[in-house]
Amino acid sequence: MRKNRIKTERRNKIRRRIRSTIRGTAERPRLSIFKSNKHVYLQLINDLEDKTILSVSTRTADLADAIKDKTAVEAASVVGKALAEAAKDQGYTKVVFDRSGYKYHGIVKAAADGAREGGLEL
Repeated sequence: MRKNRIKTERRNKIRRRIRSTIRGTAERPRLSIFKSNKHVYLQLINDLEDKTILSVSTRTADLADAIKDKTAVEAASVVGKALAEAAKDQGYTKVVFDRSGYKYHGIVKAAADGAREGGLEL
């Protein structure tokens, strides 16, 4: 248990350091990622108003068929594309990427690349 707590504390420290420089605005919201053991969650956040503009995850009902029988990395890419399409529908083309203390590797990279493929500028 101690090892898990140390890893979580380390990630939170990195996350706070990243968040001290990154802010989402109405014109350029923050694209935040959260990974659990089973799912990936992406959010567009306006930090000035403390509002979540848009949220998409692997638990979203619309994506159930698209991510069925895919690996976690492939599913993250699909979620990134879905978020980008929904963001473009609401008029957002540029975002600030917040990796939330995770390494830019694997699922995090796939989600960011999926958002870029969907038309968002990170």
